[in-house]
Amino acid sequence: MSPGRLRAGELIALLGAVCVIVAVVALRWYEAPSGSLDAWETFGVGVVLLLIAALAALVLAVATLTERSTALPVAVAVWSTALGIIGVIAAVVRLLERPDGASGLCTGAWVAFGGALLIAIGSWQSMRDERSGLYPPASPEPREPPPA
Repeated sequence: MSPGRLRAGELIALLGAVCVIVAVVALRWYEAPSGSLDAWETFGVGVVLLLIAALAALVLAVATLTERSTALPVAVAVWSTALGIIGVIAAVVRLLERPDGASGLCTGAWVAFGGALLIAIGSWQSMRDERSGLYPPASPEPREPPPA
């Protein structure tokens, strides 16, 4: 496991995942007449989709760090891109939809949107980056030909 295997795409997606997690766990999302509301107080499908996108980005980083071949990281990058795009759509909906009579947006909704955007962009960049120098080439031992 080498941190040097993480490319720019995986690092961007990882940063996006951290932003989404911080936004969901620690930041306020809406300003309502009854006070500030966070993601857990307005929990819905949008928050679940954002968390799934963040989880996909974390899996992308872990797969890139731990796998010896490129097969699993590439497959995870495809799924992470799709889930990142869905997360961006969910974040836009959360920006436009204001639950419980909320009158204003707070930092959490914007940080979650930015994080979802970073997940989608980072995962896409991870798929585009085809540098093979990060993975050692396979060098199997030669085998004897079968007797004729």
